[in-house]
Amino acid sequence: MTRSRAEDTQVCGVTAAIAVIDGKWKTTLLWMLESGPQRPGELRRRFEGLSEKVLTQQLREMETDGLVHREVYDERPLKTVYSLTPFGRELSQLLAPLSDWGHRRIERLGEERAAS
Repeated sequence: MTRSRAEDTQVCGVTAAIAVIDGKWKTTLLWMLESGPQRPGELRRRFEGLSEKVLTQQLREMETDGLVHREVYDERPLKTVYSLTPFGRELSQLLAPLSDWGHRRIERLGEERAAS
């Protein structure tokens, strides 16, 4: 899905929702930020394979979509902290049932493969 879909007002609600969580790391970042504000370095260390560039891109897109708040503290060295907005927290809570469904699907696939 292209990034422009996240700003398209002429799509159905499901497409609009998927557009803002599209990407390998966004749902994981939502869940990580549920536990409270975190610095980018803390987030990156928790995920092997997540580069600083991709993390910054994903967080900036989430900020543009109103899901996260970026706070920059004017101190040396500069300190940046990301936290969920109320809108982002709402989305994260709404994704929990979808996650449950996904886990049940994974279990079902495993059972089907074991039976084969």
